[in-house]
Formats: sequence, C-alpha cells, structure tokens
Amino acid sequence: MKAITREWISKAEGDWNGCRRLIPPPQNIRNYDGVCFHTQQCAEKHLKGRLEEAGIAFGKTHDLARPFELDSDGGADPTILHQDAISLTDFAVDYRYPGSSATKTDAKESLKRCGNMCERN
Repeated sequence: MKAITREWISKAEGDWNGCRRLIPPPQNIRNYDGVCFHTQQCAEKHLKGRLEEAGIAFGKTHDLARPFELDSDGGADPTILHQDAISLTDFAVDYRYPGSSATKTDAKESLKRCGNMCERN
C-alpha cells in the first residue's frame, strides 16, 4: 500500500472513531449532525485513498458521486455504493450550518451508508 493511501485511510479512521464517540451505548446517538458529517468524511477519505492507490487523479471535492465514478473497483454492488455516495455527499455541508439539522434517522442512515462504502457491516 502506498504511503499516501495509508494516510488517507488513517484520516478516514479518525473520522470513523470520532463518529463512534458520538454514539454512546446502546446506540443512543446524541449529536446527529456530527455523526452525519463524520460518516461523510470517513467515506470520502476511504474513497480518495482507493483512488490514490489505483493512481486515479481526483480534484478537491466533497461530492462523493464524481470520485466514485472514477473508482473502477468500488467493491460490492456499484449501483448501491453509488447511491450511498450521493446520499452521503449532502452531509458534508448541509448540517454544518444553522438552518438545517440532521435527525436520528439521518444519522442511522449515514452510518449504514458509510459502512457500505468502507466495508463495515
């Protein structure tokens, strides 16, 4: 594995760990916005790590749909993973500012979609 790939994955794991700290047992999510943001960031960094490892160039973006389309080996069912990428993209910004807040359902869905993209189930 390339050093840059390891760095992307390390950063992704940091986001995953941050997200998991927001969910005390038993799955009692307290910070829905934070969970959604960190799951998006985790999936984004995992995806960018895969692209780096494959030598596929990508630009600076939080839009997971475009880099996902570049990833020739998305793992499981590419249609489902592409839908996960599109859904998670909104969490990069939407709930980080006043005027919009994530729900418990959003947070649970973001965990599931991130798990799909990062092969966590």
